[in-house]
Amino acid sequence: MKTPLSSVRLDVFADYNQFYIWDPDLPDVMAPEDYTDQDVSNRVKVCSGVVVVQPVRNMTVPVEIQIYDADPEFHFNEWQHIVEAPLQLTKGRIEIHECTGGSLASLPAPSLNCMVRALFKGLDTLSENGLEGKDFYRVQIFPSDIIELRIIKQWTE
Repeated sequence: MKTPLSSVRLDVFADYNQFYIWDPDLPDVMAPEDYTDQDVSNRVKVCSGVVVVQPVRNMTVPVEIQIYDADPEFHFNEWQHIVEAPLQLTKGRIEIHECTGGSLASLPAPSLNCMVRALFKGLDTLSENGLEGKDFYRVQIFPSDIIELRIIKQWTE
């Protein structure tokens, strides 16, 4: 399996069931506020300079961010939900942001045209009140010229 150029593990407070991967150099970058039922089902939403990842818990969740110089391998059967979303950058840097918090990490991007692959597992481990669980999220970022959101594997509750 390919080794990432960089990798960081974070405990992300997924307030409003979301966190962001975004371009910190884009003027006036804003997270989207309008969500469709399809956006919620996708668990990822894309807008200019931002990819929103939507964990199943509205709590602190474990997230691993990995940067690659090419599309990395992943084990399809290991993950319950897989989405790929394009992210165009202005200066080759990304930041990981909490919804109601600030920046958690700033990382060099592998290209100005990136793919953000969000992988989800443990989605069926949530407690009845939705506060506890063994859910885990990995985000792989790599160069790509693909410009559309792609659902690779859909999880339904």
